[in-house]
Amino acid sequence: MTEWTHLRHTEAAAAEIGRMAAVVRGADGTTPVPTCPGWDLGELVAHTGAVHRWAAAMVRDAADRRYDRAAMDHGFPEDFAEAADWLEAGAVQLTDALKSRDPDTEMWGWAGDRHARFWSRRQLHETVVHRADAEIALGIAPRIDEDVAADGVEEFFDVLPYARWRPRVAELRSDGEAISWRTGTGLAWLVRLTPKGFTYERSEGPADVIVGAPTAGDLMLTLWNRREPDTVRGDDELLRFWRERAHI
Repeated sequence: MTEWTHLRHTEAAAAEIGRMAAVVRGADGTTPVPTCPGWDLGELVAHTGAVHRWAAAMVRDAADRRYDRAAMDHGFPEDFAEAADWLEAGAVQLTDALKSRDPDTEMWGWAGDRHARFWSRRQLHETVVHRADAEIALGIAPRIDEDVAADGVEEFFDVLPYARWRPRVAELRSDGEAISWRTGTGLAWLVRLTPKGFTYERSEGPADVIVGAPTAGDLMLTLWNRREPDTVRGDDELLRFWRERAHI
């Protein structure tokens, strides 16, 4: 498995942006995106590229506060035919900004890690999920590198408690019930709901409910509510409780 660093996250993010650009190149920007209700492909690409530029600006400045993304001019082209090139240009901006910063540079971040390294990891997985959104919209089955996806599963668990704009996340607590998330490739994570919140570790269980997916990529997309679980054994009400609240 990959030993993830700020640089490797940065390079992987750039590669994922390139993959997303390839997916949307030549596509119809008015194509609905079923995994992002209310959005079409144009809105999905505009959002993703804007997030890249917003993050790049904050990393470049080592910002100690959140910039207002909506107030920034991200230069999204009027003609969707130019959107893939625009995404790729954003990858250059993001990569340059991230590589200019030591991973330990202190700066604003919306989760627990308030350093530049938060943004390289976050932008990698932001892009992976939205690349998958674009592929699903276009009838393409998403495929995610297993190492990237394994890190993406753990990043989801790491940042979920900080999604303050999703107030029901705070309800993810109980008296020790456990959910085992397992893959056909041998990777597994155990989530335990405690009175103070939830914890996770790489482990198969035992658990009250076992959720299965063929790969870590499939599991990552299941956690992000981009696909349904492949198999469920045990307390499906516990799983429903989690899935209704675990949103970012």
